[in-house]
Amino acid sequence: MPAILLVHFVSLRKIKRKAMLFANYQAMEKIFGKKILSKNYPLLFIRVLILLFLIFSVAGMTIVYEGYVTNIDFVLAIDASASMLAQDYTPDRLAAAKDAALLFVDSVPGETKTGVLSFAGAGFVKQELTSDKEKIKSAIKSVDVELAGGTAIGDAAISSVNLLLGGQRNRVIILLTDGQNNIGPSIDEALAYAKRHNVKIDTIGIGTEEGGIVANTSIVTGLDAKTLEMIASQTGGKYYRAGNKSELESAYKEIASSTMQEISLDISSYLMLVALAMFLVELVMVNTKYRTIP
Repeated sequence: MPAILLVHFVSLRKIKRKAMLFANYQAMEKIFGKKILSKNYPLLFIRVLILLFLIFSVAGMTIVYEGYVTNIDFVLAIDASASMLAQDYTPDRLAAAKDAALLFVDSVPGETKTGVLSFAGAGFVKQELTSDKEKIKSAIKSVDVELAGGTAIGDAAISSVNLLLGGQRNRVIILLTDGQNNIGPSIDEALAYAKRHNVKIDTIGIGTEEGGIVANTSIVTGLDAKTLEMIASQTGGKYYRAGNKSELESAYKEIASSTMQEISLDISSYLMLVALAMFLVELVMVNTKYRTIP
C-alpha cells in the first residue's frame, strides 16, 4: 500500500512538471473551467481496492458464519438396550423412537443421506449412508432390543462418526437414549473424536418423568440429562428432552427442518473477479476522463 501511494504522488509531480512546460496550459484551464491536472483520487482509490482484493484472493479469504443448512448427512443412533422396552410410551419407548425416526426420514429433503445405528453394550450398524428412503425406513424398523448388556453411548457416537466419514457434506448425529454411558469408550473420547472430524451431535433424552417399568422385570434406569446436554453443547448440537411422544416427534422434526451449522464460504475467486472488473474500469478511466495530456 505505501508503495502504491508513493508511486502515485511521485508520478503526479513529474506529470505536473511536464505539463507546466506546455505554453497554453493556463489557457486550457480557462477553456475547460477546471484544473487540467487533478490528484486523481478516484483512480488511486480504485487501484488500492484492486490491490486489496488481489491480496485477499491469493490468501484464500474465507468467510465463516452460522446459518441454517440442508446439505447434511445424518446418522440416527437409537438406543436398543433393554430399558427401551419401558412402557411409559405406547406401546414402549423403542417403538415410539422408531415411529419418530420414520417421521424424520419423511421430513428431510430427498437427497439427504442417512445412516442408521442401534446400540446397547456396543454399536450395531443397520444401514450405511444412503439417500434411499425405503432402505433407511427398513433399517429403522429392523432395530430391536440387543442382547449385549449396558448402554455404550461413547461407542455409539464413535461408530456413528465413522459412518459419516464417507460423506462430503455437513455431518450430524441424532443420538437417542434413555440411559447413561456405562460400558465401552468414555464420553470424553467420543467427544474428542467427533470434534476432530467436525461432527455435530444432537441428543434426545427419552423417558417420562415418572419413568416406566420394563415388562416382566423390575429394571429402573436413570436418564443422564447432564451428560447428554454436554455432548450436544460441546459439538455445537442441541439437547432435546422428550418427556412424551409428541415432544419426541417434535424434536426429530425440528432437527430435520433446520439445523444450525458453521458454514465456510471461500470468496477468493469472487474477489479475483471483482479485482479484474475494477482493473477494466480503471483502464477505461485512464484512457478517457483521467487521460494524461502529453
